[in-house]
Amino acid sequence: MSDAWDVIVIGAGSVGCPTAMELAGRGQRVLVIDRLASAGQGQNKAAIGGVRATHSDPAKIGLCSQSLVVFSNFEKEHGIHIGWKPGGYCFPALSEKVESTLKGILPIQKEAGLAIDWHGPDEIVQIVPGIVQDGLRGGTFSPGDGQVSPLAAANAFQRVAEQRGAAFRYNERVTAIDVEGGKVVAVATDKGRYATERLVIAAGADAREVGALIGLDLPVTPDSHEAGITAPIATFLAPLVVDLRPGPEGRTANFYFGQNAEGQIIFCYTPIEIMVGTDRESTSEFMPIVARRLVSVIPRLKHALVRRIWRGLYPMTPDGLPIVDMAPEPEGVALAVGMCGQGFMLGPGVAKLVTGLLLDGEPTIDAEAAATIRYGRDYSATKEALK
Repeated sequence: MSDAWDVIVIGAGSVGCPTAMELAGRGQRVLVIDRLASAGQGQNKAAIGGVRATHSDPAKIGLCSQSLVVFSNFEKEHGIHIGWKPGGYCFPALSEKVESTLKGILPIQKEAGLAIDWHGPDEIVQIVPGIVQDGLRGGTFSPGDGQVSPLAAANAFQRVAEQRGAAFRYNERVTAIDVEGGKVVAVATDKGRYATERLVIAAGADAREVGALIGLDLPVTPDSHEAGITAPIATFLAPLVVDLRPGPEGRTANFYFGQNAEGQIIFCYTPIEIMVGTDRESTSEFMPIVARRLVSVIPRLKHALVRRIWRGLYPMTPDGLPIVDMAPEPEGVALAVGMCGQGFMLGPGVAKLVTGLLLDGEPTIDAEAAATIRYGRDYSATKEALK
């Protein structure tokens, strides 16, 4: 036996790193294990960095509202710059169907306490300078949302966690989780064995593989999505922009982009035909499609120089909602998996919820909302309107 820990976290990414920080802040002796070389090297580094509480699902609203508090105050509280850029999220309505969708969920968002409103076309033109006006019907805007640098945040969460006593061990693959009398007792890797009575599975795209080590069938299947970034241009765009229309080429669903703190335009779209699996090689179709979509929303971006594209994984659940819950067995296992491509924005809020469940036996968001992201739920329910 190498040594003993109060809690072991499997995964040093968008969820695992803030979870380690939260647990260590509660006085827990925490060990984080990851098979990769450093923090955020899985799906975290593929994120575009948007953080919004603007969802239609109550659990996501609650979790991301907590995340926004953490992200927006991080530099002030810990003295570490993570690239926080306020500016909000704008969902322009460029079709009657999108207008109906946005107005339909607006009461849910307002009831949840979100600072969001419907704005007419003239106001959206001011919020999103250069947006195409032909067909613009208005849109919603939530000024409290923003952006963060994903890798800067992962490293910052690790630094604070280490300052609080947590340890991180990289290039170690978990090979077994030992259970005795229905309780977790240790985690074994290809380099050691570590005693613990509490475990957090925050393994991203590897969730199903890790869950199988304790006999759990975690319904998490990764599929891939591409993103890209331009060279810096003069700052003109404050919010991230989400175009919910399907693409005219029949290949894309929603499309979203923003300008980060360095002036670069960062962008991504959701393919209609999902690419299931762990292949992260870029495709030849991405740039031609995304370029047309960018220019169709903000024509002036036709002059932008694309610097890099990449492909990351969305660990998906059947209903598009995360799984954050205590496992039914063995005792002492918390699940924080299936973030469905939104692990970065959900991460700090999920960390608080996991910590509350693990140490207090109580959720940190509304209990009814928390029940919708339990492991044993009905996964055939309708997916969230804003993915």
